[in-house]
Amino acid sequence: MASTTDTETDSTPSRAQSSPVPHPERDWMGSTLSAHEKASPKAAPAATPDAATVEGVDVSNYQGSVNWTSLWNKNVRFAYVKATESTTYTNPAFSSQYNGAFKKGMIRGAYHFALPDKSGGAEQADFFLRNGGAWSDDGKTLPPVVDMEYSPYGAPCYGKTKAQMVGWIKDFSDRVKSGTGRDPVIYTSTGWWKSCTGNSGAFASENPLWVARYAATPGELPTGWKTHTIWQYTSTGPVVGDHNRFNGSLSALKALAKG
Repeated sequence: MASTTDTETDSTPSRAQSSPVPHPERDWMGSTLSAHEKASPKAAPAATPDAATVEGVDVSNYQGSVNWTSLWNKNVRFAYVKATESTTYTNPAFSSQYNGAFKKGMIRGAYHFALPDKSGGAEQADFFLRNGGAWSDDGKTLPPVVDMEYSPYGAPCYGKTKAQMVGWIKDFSDRVKSGTGRDPVIYTSTGWWKSCTGNSGAFASENPLWVARYAATPGELPTGWKTHTIWQYTSTGPVVGDHNRFNGSLSALKALAKG
């Protein structure tokens, strides 16, 4: 993921961070994929001229100051910003990134990097909701996201059984739904989902899917989901690295924001 400099970002002071997690600044959406799955980081989506898609990005403290104008000029229309990790880390660049995307006219949302071995799903959801994970029906705020991927610090499935992992995700999802009225989007790869949840179909009817696969197509989806909502297709895109496609039109993206 490439860092960038921007003179237009919001000047809101960064929030302090306090965390025993070794390197939360290096934990972002997809940061663990290359170590576990075959991927083409410079992948580009196969040409689908008739498909309605919207370009988006996801960012974290790794990028720091983001050139939102450059992204807008590259037709990026939505952004997700890392807000929290576990129950001890808040992204110090969250306010400037979240507000910077909004001021440029993008629809934006927040995500939580889950560490299921550190605390319960409901506890991490509460921390997320208190530190940027809230949702409002303003048409410019996308549903909250939980990032479920390989552990950056140990066992890929965080030492949990498949049933325990499904339970953890359910606890997180239920707490977010109760706090916001929205089912959180689940970000994951099909490989991780199969290995760590047993390819559970428990969430497909309610939670939108954000699938990570650095290739020409999204490929096989986890059980139950007939389609993806967002696809992270590369970690080496322009300006910020992580680029995504919303599976639908801009009006459909706005409808997702409205709930």
